[in-house]
Amino acid sequence: MVTDTVIAQALGFVSFALGISTFCQKNDKRLKVTMLIFNLNHLLHFVLLGAIPAAVGAALSCLRTGTSIITSSKQVALFFILISVITGWLVFETWVDLLPIVGTMIGTYSLFCLSGIKMRLAFLLGASCWLANNVIVGSIGGSLLEVTVITTNISTIYGLYSQKSKTTTNQLYG
Repeated sequence: MVTDTVIAQALGFVSFALGISTFCQKNDKRLKVTMLIFNLNHLLHFVLLGAIPAAVGAALSCLRTGTSIITSSKQVALFFILISVITGWLVFETWVDLLPIVGTMIGTYSLFCLSGIKMRLAFLLGASCWLANNVIVGSIGGSLLEVTVITTNISTIYGLYSQKSKTTTNQLYG
């Protein structure tokens, strides 16, 4: 339906704004809370686009992001990665269907097992999977989002690295 497509694309642009806000966060907990809201919106976006593997990836991202706010357990990460593999197997029809699932798995590992610069570097890899998916399924806002997320994330990584370098330099010479 045309109405569903218009609403889906509008939600894609809402995801675009939420995603930018997510990856501008320097505080890991605020990043995760904003990401949870973003994932909920993205879930609706992909359902309306009829992109079921991407909707499944977004649903798993909601669950894992909410859980990652409470714990950073590697066992919980493994559980969500296993659920992603099983769910991915159930919705898999073509190799394209693997992109959001792999992106979700990378995001899961990042949220539970990494922090700071390492977490954001892994997010870059996951964003690349989602960018390819979004281009293929026709998500305009989602595609713009991932390009912007990649750019914003690189900028945030640079800022965190610069801040870390200044602290180290001040400790050595200050």
